Amino acid sequence: MKALGWWLMLVGSLRLASVWFGFFDIWALRLAVFSNTTMTEVHGRTFGVWTLLTCTLCFLCAFNLENKPLYLVTFLSFIYAFGHFVTEYLFYHTMALSNLTTVGIFAGTSILWMLLQWNAHTKGHVKHS
Repeated sequence: MKALGWWLMLVGSLRLASVWFGFFDIWALRLAVFSNTTMTEVHGRTFGVWTLLTCTLCFLCAFNLENKPLYLVTFLSFIYAFGHFVTEYLFYHTMALSNLTTVGIFAGTSILWMLLQWNAHTKGHVKHS
């Protein structure tokens, strides 16, 4: 497995912890992510389902880096998630800067790495006559 694949496996594994928190330990999710607001169990489960989807994308993409549509949706999931958290911090003030920084390190690294590796995993193009 290539280094980017291992990175996506790491990120997916860390996201699994957030899934657990969303479904079973809302207090930990609030402390780790949305520390400046209250959360209900419904909020936690919704966050858990979204995070489970993005976790699944990370795992699938890690093993299929040459699959361009899968690569694109995994990349976009990082863009959307980071955009969501930036919005929560800047406009809704539901996150502390330290929590945004943690999210930013993982999302930013993933976004940058995936951009730099955009065409590195494609198989050679065969010309058809």
